Amino acid sequence: MAEINNEFALAELKSKFGDDVLGSEEQYGMLTVEVSAEKAAEVAEWLRDHDRLTMNFLTDLCGVHYPDNKGKELGVVYHFHSWMNNYRLRVKAFCSIDNPQVPTLTGVYASANWMERETFDFYGIQFQGHPDLRRILNMDEMDYHPLRKEYALEDETREDKDDRYFGR
Repeated sequence: MAEINNEFALAELKSKFGDDVLGSEEQYGMLTVEVSAEKAAEVAEWLRDHDRLTMNFLTDLCGVHYPDNKGKELGVVYHFHSWMNNYRLRVKAFCSIDNPQVPTLTGVYASANWMERETFDFYGIQFQGHPDLRRILNMDEMDYHPLRKEYALEDETREDKDDRYFGR
């Protein structure tokens, strides 16, 4: 039997999903794979049910916003863990800010429910098929998503700040 490592996991993913695996990199020993947003749930289910990888735990699911990444401004980052193999894997799926839709993982991992609601609340990513997609931490009246990088961090008109004192 092949050892569970990054090379094995990447080869298995590429053999199953081919062109839907858009890229990969290894950071600090952890494999990160980018897949098409449409295939995210299918990839997650396959990882969970794979006879060797058995990624049986969704550690985390969160959103990211890269405003300069045209056509792929919003993304979902999944962290999977195999308890049997003590192996971790990160999967990323990106979508357009104009159509921020990714399939839900609630049918694959029950723990995805609240994490997807939080990601929707803060980034506005719509999880298709989610059983109860509504705000979880912010007020329902909010008409924006606060973790998107749509506003300046500081007031540029302030005269009382000198950037030399802040290492800029």
